[in-house]
Amino acid sequence: MPPIHPTQRVAVLADSQNLYHTAHSLYSRNVDYTALLDSAVQDRELVRAIAYVIRADSPNEEDFFDALRDIGFEAKIKDIKTFGDGSKKADWDVGISLDAVTLATHVDALVLCSGDGDFSRLCSHLRHEGVRVEVFGFGSSTAEELREAADSFVDMSENEDRYLL
Repeated sequence: MPPIHPTQRVAVLADSQNLYHTAHSLYSRNVDYTALLDSAVQDRELVRAIAYVIRADSPNEEDFFDALRDIGFEAKIKDIKTFGDGSKKADWDVGISLDAVTLATHVDALVLCSGDGDFSRLCSHLRHEGVRVEVFGFGSSTAEELREAADSFVDMSENEDRYLL
């Protein structure tokens, strides 16, 4: 596992839907994105920070998108899709994966903020390409295969006061 050092170039990719739903279901609180970004970067050179969000026409969501930008995240926004049967779908799995693979040639470390086990294969691929992969998530809802595929895992549940508002 490559160690952390101050000259590393790092990218931070935040699966905001996953973080939001987990923080709300476990704690009824919101994620502190300032603390998340600070912890993820750890005094290294930040190349890019992207938060992947869904526009669901809920109150204050534009304020949230603006706040992400103020913190230092680029907000990538996707509209929620409603199907004929009333079901709704919106996820960024493919977009996050494509961005991660594209950024891999420009960074030494990639921090993925998600508990979604679908990203375990992505982590394995990035590590094979020589990129250090760090995962931030809530322990009880982070897939075991994702933890195992990463170089390191930070359990945000172990420091609720830092990572939650």
